[in-house]
Amino acid sequence: MANTSLTWTEERIERLKELWTEGLSASQIAAELGADVSRNAVISKANRLGLTHGGAKAASTPRPRKPRPLDPARTGEPSSQNEQTPASLPTKPEAANEPPAAPPAPLPLRDEAAAPQSQGVTIMELREGMCRWPLGDPTTPAFRFCGARASEGLPYCPHHAQIAYQPATERKRLRA
Repeated sequence: MANTSLTWTEERIERLKELWTEGLSASQIAAELGADVSRNAVISKANRLGLTHGGAKAASTPRPRKPRPLDPARTGEPSSQNEQTPASLPTKPEAANEPPAAPPAPLPLRDEAAAPQSQGVTIMELREGMCRWPLGDPTTPAFRFCGARASEGLPYCPHHAQIAYQPATERKRLRA
């Protein structure tokens, strides 16, 4: 509940202005003005009066930032897997006198990741151990889930698990 006994008298306002321009903190000013004045009340009143806080703080320079740990993708150095990073690739193929790169080849499917032959199941037909990969638009009545036998410990069949859980290097390659 707000403190209704607090009134900003001319004397308190003048004292606030003096202490604020001297560079005292809002907590110090609140203690100086009395027990019924909070730090937030001092800050609010100073803002309403349009006061700038101390001459030294207004002209301060920003603190230098701490350097971030080196990341091979940011430094332009190729990683240990000899993949090219975005920083090491030319920005414009025309500038390098090379034709535009061909789109990446599709990922080869693993032997156990053959596409399921299921027509899909509704949410009501979905059971434990069935693939939960969504098929189609969820806003239409034709929306289904894969329903094939899920891999042990995963919510998807081997085919959809391969799509959902790609190794990091493959995801980076696909984004390039």
